[in-house]
Amino acid sequence: MPFCRLFATTSSLVLLAQIPTGLATGQEVEGQGNDVIVADSRLPIVEVYGDRRSDQPGSVATLDAETIAEIDADHPAEILNELPGVNIQMNSGQEHLIALRSPVLTGGAGQGSFLILENGVPTRAPAFGNVNSLFEIHHEVAEAIEIVRGPASAKYGSNAVHGLINVILGEPAPGTYLDTRLSGSTLNRYRADLTSNVANTARISLSVQDDAGWRDNTGVEQQKLSGSYAFDFAGWDGLAWVTATNLNQETAGFLEGYKAYREDDIATTNPNPEAYRDAKWAMGAVRLSRPLGDGTLTLTPFYRWQEMEFAQHFLPNGGFEQNGQDGGGVMARYEQSFDAVTMRVGADLDISSGWLKETQPDPFGFFPGDSRFPTGVHYDYTVDTTMLALWGEAEWEVSEDLTILAGLRGETHEYDYSTDVAPGPNGRFLVPADREDSFDLLTPKLGAIWTPGNGAISYYANYARGERAPQASDLYRLQSQQGIAEADVETMDSIEVGMRGTSMNGALYFDLAAYYAEKDNFFFRDSDGLNVTDGSTRHQGLEANLAYAISDQFSVSATGSLAEHTYTFDRIVGNGSEIIRSGNEVDTAPNVLGDLTLNWTPTERFEASLSAEYIGEYFTDPANEQTYPGHTLTNVRLSYDFSDDLEAYVIVRNLFDLNYADRADYAFGNDRYFPGEPLNATFGVRKRFN
Repeated sequence: MPFCRLFATTSSLVLLAQIPTGLATGQEVEGQGNDVIVADSRLPIVEVYGDRRSDQPGSVATLDAETIAEIDADHPAEILNELPGVNIQMNSGQEHLIALRSPVLTGGAGQGSFLILENGVPTRAPAFGNVNSLFEIHHEVAEAIEIVRGPASAKYGSNAVHGLINVILGEPAPGTYLDTRLSGSTLNRYRADLTSNVANTARISLSVQDDAGWRDNTGVEQQKLSGSYAFDFAGWDGLAWVTATNLNQETAGFLEGYKAYREDDIATTNPNPEAYRDAKWAMGAVRLSRPLGDGTLTLTPFYRWQEMEFAQHFLPNGGFEQNGQDGGGVMARYEQSFDAVTMRVGADLDISSGWLKETQPDPFGFFPGDSRFPTGVHYDYTVDTTMLALWGEAEWEVSEDLTILAGLRGETHEYDYSTDVAPGPNGRFLVPADREDSFDLLTPKLGAIWTPGNGAISYYANYARGERAPQASDLYRLQSQQGIAEADVETMDSIEVGMRGTSMNGALYFDLAAYYAEKDNFFFRDSDGLNVTDGSTRHQGLEANLAYAISDQFSVSATGSLAEHTYTFDRIVGNGSEIIRSGNEVDTAPNVLGDLTLNWTPTERFEASLSAEYIGEYFTDPANEQTYPGHTLTNVRLSYDFSDDLEAYVIVRNLFDLNYADRADYAFGNDRYFPGEPLNATFGVRKRFN
C-alpha cells in the first residue's frame, strides 16, 4: 500500500507525506492543458487528465505516476480499490470483475456498463466488451489513472453507464534516461518494469510478470509493451502511441461449499486444473491537434485488435470459448471560447467486426439423460458493427463564482449478425438466424458548480444519463427460454450533489458526494444462470474522501462509501428456485466500503504506511438468501531512498494472514468463492539510469 497517496477529484489533488503539511490542487484542461489552481504552493503542482475539469460538476478520482509506482500493483484491483466508490474483485490470476458506484457486474452488464479508455480512446468496440478488460491496459507504468464515477455517456457514449476508467500513458519528456523497477514476492511472483525516454521524442515501456500462483496449477505469464512518439507535421502537433499485451494463465475455479475459503488446506486447491485463459490485445492511435479559426481541432484515428480463448470454469458444463475482434475509427473534436462561454463539439466513428465460438467438449448433465448442455458447437457467429455519434457541450461562466455545464450526445449503432451454426434451439441454447439490428442513444447532462468567497470550497449539482447499446452476447448468445431481440438499450438516470475543498489552512482536504440513480432494461444472469433481459434497479449512496496532514511527519487519509443497490421489479423463475422482489438488494453489492491509511515520514529518505481496507457484508444471490460477511485487510509499506536515483521498498499484504474471499458467489445451488491471497511480502528496487 502507498506511503504517499494522491487523492484527486474534480477540484483538487491531495499529495500527502511527500512534503509535510501542504496540500495541492490541480486542474485538467480537457486532456491537453496544464492550467492549475493551487491551494497551498508548498507542494509541487500535479497535472490531471480527465473527462471533467476541476471547475466542473461531477466526481472523478485520479492517481498520479508517483502513486502508481509506489503502490506497485501486481493486479489493477490493488491500486483502483484505493479510491471511493470502487470495488474491483480479483478472481484467479489476472481475472477480475468491476464495480463503480454499482454492484459487481458480470456477463453483458459487466462488459458494457463500464467504459475503459487509454489516453481517452476506448480499448474495445462498444458491442464487444470484456469483463476482464483491465488486464489489457498498461497500468503498471501509467502516467495517471482516472476514474469517473457516475454516467459519462454524454461525452463518451455507450458503455459509460456507471462510469469510466481512463489510463493515461506517459508521453516523451525532456532528457534521456532508463527507469527500472524489479520486484519479487514470497508467493513466487516476479515482475520487471522498464521505461526508456529519449529526449522529447520517444518513450517506450515494457512490463513482464511471471507468477507461479499460490493455488495449485495457477501460473501466470504476462507481457505488456507500450510506446509513444511526439512529432510536428504540416502544422499539426502529433502524438502517436501503441500498446500490446499478452496473457497466458492457468486458471483456478471456484471453491464450492459454505465458507470453504476459511480452510487453509482447501483454499490452495484448484477444482478446475484444466482451466486456462490465453489473451492478446493491441491498440494504436495518433492524436493530431492544430489551431483552426479561433479554436482548436483535434483528430484521433485509432485501430485495435484482440483474440482470446479460455475454459468456462465458472459454468457447470465447463464449455470452451474463443473470441476476437478488430476494427478502428476516428474521434474528432473542436473547441472554441466566446467570452464567458466555451463550446465543444465532436464526432466519433467506430467500425468493427467481432466473432465468438463456444464449444461443449464433453457430455454434461445434472442428472442422467439431462440434454440441456449438448456436446458440440453451441454458438459460432460474426457481428459487424458501426457506431456513429455527434456530441456537444457548452460551459457558461455565469459569474466568477458560478459555472453551468450542459451537454448532449446522440449516437446510432448498427449490427450485422451471421451464424455458422444452424438457427434454432439446441438444449438450453438458442441460436438466432442471420439478422440486422440497430439502436439509437440520446444522453444529456446538466450541471452547475458554485465556488463562493475565496474558492476554498466548491458546491455542485449534476444530472447525467448513461446508456449502452446491447452487447453482441446480449443479442445473439441466447438461451432457450428467451425470445429473439429481447435485449434493449440500458438506461440510467443519475442525480449527484457534492462539496469539496480544503480547510484548516490547507491541512485538511475533503470531497463529499451523494448520488441517486435509476436504471431500466438491466440485463443480467440470475443464480440459476438464466438471462434476465428487462430488470430494473435503484442505486443511491454517499461517498467521502478525506486527507489530513497531522504534523510534519504524520498524515492520515481515508475513503468511504455507503451505498444501497436494490432491485425495483419482481421476478419468479418458473420452478420457483429463485424469487426476486422489488426492494431486494442486488447481489455482490456491499453497503459499506472503506480504506484508512496512516503515513509516517520521519526523514526525507524513509517513508512508511499502515493501511486497512474494509469490505462490508453483501448478499451473494438476487433472492437475498445467501451472504458473505465481509472482511478487513491490513497492509504495510516501507521504503528507503539511498539516493535520488535508487530506492528499495517492501510491501506486506494481508498482514494478519486473514482467510477471506476476493469474490463470493452463489450459483447453481452452491456457495462459491475465490479465496484471497494469504500473508505475503513483495521486495522491490527502483533505479534510474541517466
